[in-house]
Amino acid sequence: MASYVRIGIGHILLGIDHLLFVLGLIYIARTPGMLLKTITAFTIAHSLTLAAVTFGWIGVPETFVSAMIALSIVYIGVEIINLRAGRSTFTLRHPWAVSFFFGLLHGFGFANALISRGLPVSAVPWALVAFNLGVEIGQIAFVLIVLALGWALRSMRVSLSNQGPAFAAYTIGSLGAFWFFQRIEVLLIL
Repeated sequence: MASYVRIGIGHILLGIDHLLFVLGLIYIARTPGMLLKTITAFTIAHSLTLAAVTFGWIGVPETFVSAMIALSIVYIGVEIINLRAGRSTFTLRHPWAVSFFFGLLHGFGFANALISRGLPVSAVPWALVAFNLGVEIGQIAFVLIVLALGWALRSMRVSLSNQGPAFAAYTIGSLGAFWFFQRIEVLLIL
């Protein structure tokens, strides 16, 4: 079990696409309560599809999932721009609902990573639980690090440029778009 926990932690902490998506969720969930609700919805959703794929109940081609995960990152980048512009969108009013929907998609990606590592036939449920626990540990660690950095900057009264959040949003969205076109190209070639 310990090895699958480590694999889960490594997958989330090395998965820059998942981290950028979570970073975007942190930004659009503007209160601690909404952040907790949003991250919890994301966790529940990706746990559902992770389990469903691991047990062979459903499946989606990995290349399609990868492209759609990239598109979810573009979507979050656009929503950060909407927030900065003072627009009210469904996502900004209910980030937990959107994070649940995209969490289902990200769960397919987590499942593909787990399955590609191989699963012990006699202990699939335990490997699944351990991997998912590792993913959650990594995700919580990332959220806490981002929150701690934000707190530290505010405590030190570091004044970031007014353009800082816009730069972050465009960076998130641009990387998501790059990955989407890169991954969709693989789909078109197939």
